[in-house]
Parts: sequence; C-alpha cells; structure tokens
Amino acid sequence: MPQSAPTAPKASGAPISPGKKVALKLWRDRFLYFLVLPGLVYFIVYRYVPMLGMVIAFQDYSPFLGFTGSEWVGMRHFGKIFADPEVVRVLWNTLYLSLLQIVFAFPAPIVLAILLNEVRSQLYKRLIQTIVYLPHFLSWVIVVGLFFIFLRSGGIINRILQAYFGFDAPIDFLIEPAFFRPLIILQVIWKEVGWGTIIFLAALAGVNPDLYEAAIVDGANRWRQIWHITLPGIRSTIVILLILRLGNVLDSGFEQIFLMLNAFNMEIGNVLDTYVYYKGIQQSDFSFATAVGMFKGIVGLILVGGANYAAKKFGEDGIY
Repeated sequence: MPQSAPTAPKASGAPISPGKKVALKLWRDRFLYFLVLPGLVYFIVYRYVPMLGMVIAFQDYSPFLGFTGSEWVGMRHFGKIFADPEVVRVLWNTLYLSLLQIVFAFPAPIVLAILLNEVRSQLYKRLIQTIVYLPHFLSWVIVVGLFFIFLRSGGIINRILQAYFGFDAPIDFLIEPAFFRPLIILQVIWKEVGWGTIIFLAALAGVNPDLYEAAIVDGANRWRQIWHITLPGIRSTIVILLILRLGNVLDSGFEQIFLMLNAFNMEIGNVLDTYVYYKGIQQSDFSFATAVGMFKGIVGLILVGGANYAAKKFGEDGIY
C-alpha cells in the first residue's frame, strides 16, 4: 500500500474562539464590572427605558387609550413647535439664559481654580476650597429660599440700601423682570463655582512646574505665566467641558427656574423646561410636551457634534 504523506504536527494550544475570549476577559475583570454595574443599571432604568415613552410624540396620546390605542399623527406635534408663538418666545428665553450662563457662569470655576492655584498656604487653600464647595450640596429650594430672605422688601439688602445708600423705597428684586436673569446667574455661580473647580484644579496639577521656572528665568511675571503656561495647560479640559455644556444649552435647570417664576417675570422667565411642565402636566398635553423634549435632545446632539468637530479642526482632542 502506498504510504500517506506525513501530517504537520498539531499545535500545542487550540485557537480560542472570539466568544470564549470575551468570556475570559469578563471573568478576569469581573470585580471591575461589578463596580460598574450600579451605574450601568441606573442609566438603563432611568435613562434608556424611559426613551420608549418618546413614541407618544408621534401620537395624540391619551392615558385611557395607552400606547397601542392612541391615534398616530406623525410629525404634527413637531410642526406645532415653531407654529406656536409662545414656543418661539420660550425658546428665545432658554437660549438667552443659556448664553448668559456660558459667558458668565462657565468661566467662573476656571478663574477661581487659577486663583486657588496661586495660593501658597495649603491650609488656607483647603479652607477656601471647603467653603466654596459647600453650596453645591444645598438643594435649589434652600438656595432660592436664602435669596428670598435676603432680597425681599424687608430683607437685609434693602435695609442696607435704604440705610447707607439713601434709597427711599425698597427695590422689588424678586418680582421685577429686569432682575430675573442676573439673579439666576448669581445663584448658579454661587452654588456651583466651587464644585466646578475640582476638575480644573486636577488639570492644573498636571502642568509641568519646570515651565514656570523657565518663565521666571525669562522674566515673566505671574500674569504672563498664567496667560502663556496655565491657560494653555488646561485648554483641552476647558474645550471638553465647553462641548459637554453646549449639549445642555436648552436645559436651564427646571427646579431653579420654577422656584423663581412668578406672575411678574413669567414673560422672560418661562423656559423650555418649565413650559414642558405646564403643557405636559398641568394641561395634560403629553404628546406636545414630549415632542418639545425630543427637540431639545436633537438640538443638544447637533451642538455637541458640531462643537466636537470644530475642536478637532483647531487641534484639540474633543470628546470622541
């Protein structure tokens, strides 16, 4: 009989299938995934599952008929967003207030972080950090309540103005429309400026100290060092946080705005968040309110994508 050709020796280890590789990696890092699990469950339950309810934006939804029994109307509710002059006014209020927050509230943590970075006494620096962190842990109910106490007609601010600055009558800070937006910005800065410095202080810790020493040798003062070393050192962090902030440009903060609204400042204070509440909850127009909420999400997605594209064009990393 003719002898068969010799076969190649088998490899000592058989190839592992892709599915088995994934399983091995999951088992190897199982404790890390257990740490991620609570956050993952939170996003699934409170972020992704509620998205199923967006279907009512395309229906004339009735709670008595449910999702399956309500009439489908397509894009009709989205067409009403710009056909209703009240929606246009509310959208303008939201954009204007968000622009003010980006211009004034967004740079505040950067400035405070740079000032804290210049403090040489660690004890004094930690004391200031603790003081400015505390308002973040207060609810908006408490923050607005404090502003009401200080700014009401018989509050301490009006008493000081009348006693030391010659004002004859108290100023109606809380019902005068002209004061609504400045008060909103002041509240946001006071409550969140300290908490916002955490990321920027971490970024500042990564700036090479040798650059400051070289700048001192070259005769640069502190302002020059901040402008040419500190700010460029945290530029990427600033860009990323600004991109993320643009994604929430139509979110003005429901709780804060709702607590500050009254019959006198409703014209300029009503924003998309409160408008959705009034239309969806008080007037039971669930479909239209959901359409407005979807519109907010689409605008935020477009702004994030556009800002990320622009950041990459200017040489920054972006968020993806």
